[in-house]
Amino acid sequence: MENKLEFRWARMDDAARCFEIEAAAYAEDEAATLAKIATRIEGYPEGFLILELGGTIVGFINSGCAHEVEMSDDAFKELIGHDAEARDVVIMSVVLDPDFQGRGLATSLMTEFVTRMKAAGKEQIHLMCKENYRPLYERFGYKFTKPSRSTHGGAQWYEMVMNLTF
Repeated sequence: MENKLEFRWARMDDAARCFEIEAAAYAEDEAATLAKIATRIEGYPEGFLILELGGTIVGFINSGCAHEVEMSDDAFKELIGHDAEARDVVIMSVVLDPDFQGRGLATSLMTEFVTRMKAAGKEQIHLMCKENYRPLYERFGYKFTKPSRSTHGGAQWYEMVMNLTF
C-alpha cells in the first residue's frame, strides 16, 4: 500500500534523513545538528519515534527522560542527564518534512508517541514551543506551565506538559 503510515523506533542509519527533515523544518539556529540527532538515536532509540509514509521517513519525535525536568537545560539535548527509567519524558523535536505538512500527520505522530509513552509507564511529557504552536499542543492535551528561560534560536519559548496518569 503506497500511502501506508508506519511507526517505528529510530535506527542509526536514519540519522541523515532525520537531519535533512530537521534542517528543512527548523530555522538554522534552532535545528539540531546531525551529531545531536545521532546522539539522540544512539542514546535513547525508544524515545525517537519515526513516521514513515509509503516507506519514506516523513517525520519524527525525539525525546529523553529525566527525574527532574529543567526545560532550558541545553546539555540535556545531548542526553546528558538522561535516564531511560525516569518517569518524565522531555520532547526535543516534533518535526515533519515540510512537503508532508498539513495532512494530519503530526496528529498521528503525536498520538502514537503518547500511546507508546503511556505503555512504557511514563507519567508526564514535557515540551517547549513557540507561541504560535501553543493552541496545537493544547488540542493534543498539553497544558501551558510557564514561559521558558530558554533563548534557543533567539526566540521566546513556552513550556507545556501533558499528564499521562489521570
